[in-house]
Order: sequence, then structure tokens, then C-alpha cells
Amino acid sequence: MLTIHTKLVEAMLAQAHRDHPIETCGVIAGPEGSNLPLRLIPMRNAAQSETFFKFDAQEQLRVWREMEARGEEPIVIYHSHTRTQAYPSRTDIQYATEPRSHYVIIPTDYSYGEEIRSFRICDGMVTEERVRMLNSYESNLELAMVA
Repeated sequence: MLTIHTKLVEAMLAQAHRDHPIETCGVIAGPEGSNLPLRLIPMRNAAQSETFFKFDAQEQLRVWREMEARGEEPIVIYHSHTRTQAYPSRTDIQYATEPRSHYVIIPTDYSYGEEIRSFRICDGMVTEERVRMLNSYESNLELAMVA
């Protein structure tokens, strides 16, 4: 199950709607081993496509190095689907290289539903999981939105 702060979900939704009709993408980092998403990092869709997303290779390297230096890992990897349901495509599955991450898909075509969906993708196997949204975390952890 993905447990995530409502403000992070709102930020992903806002980014997806700003970028529409291009698929949006990004990462939410959190402390290594915690499974707690805290720091939203919007990224550029290098494909600039309405049906496909790809992280810019240099930006991804910089973000992953920054996470490592901060003792973080990618808790959530997210992107939008602008013309299909919020379910991983074959390409999404092929490019899913972080087996511990939650893969969140944001629908921007509401004929396919309005809810974000989260998946675990490991060795080509896709498992949908529940999303639990909270208005606060139980500790004094701070959320961060990176511009």
C-alpha cells in the first residue's frame, strides 16, 4: 500500500494538468528504507509526448545523485496518462527499473476515471496497490516541493 500526504497528491495533479496534453513525470523522494514519500521533484518529459514519458538522462542522473547524497531513495515515480486509463503500458513496464518504488499514474482524461493509481512493477510483473492519502504524517517530518 502507498501511504502519501494529500499535498503531494495535489502537487502531482497540478503538474499533470499544467503539462497536459504532454505526459508529466517526476519523483517523490524519501529517506532510504522508509517507504515514506516526502520530497516531490518534478522532472522534464524528454519525449515531449502525449502518449509516452522518458526522464531526461542528465536530469535523472543529477536527481538520483542528489537523492543518494541526502540519504534518500525514489519512493514514488509518477507520470500521467493523457489518453488512456491509469494502468502501466508495456513501455512503462519495460522502463520500470526501481523494484522498491511505487509507480503512480495520474489520469488527465477523466473518461478513464479521476483517481490516481499506484502499482509495484518488478521483473515485468504489475501489481496494483491501495493508495492511502493522509492530511498529515504522524511525526514532524516536513514535505518539500522542488520547483
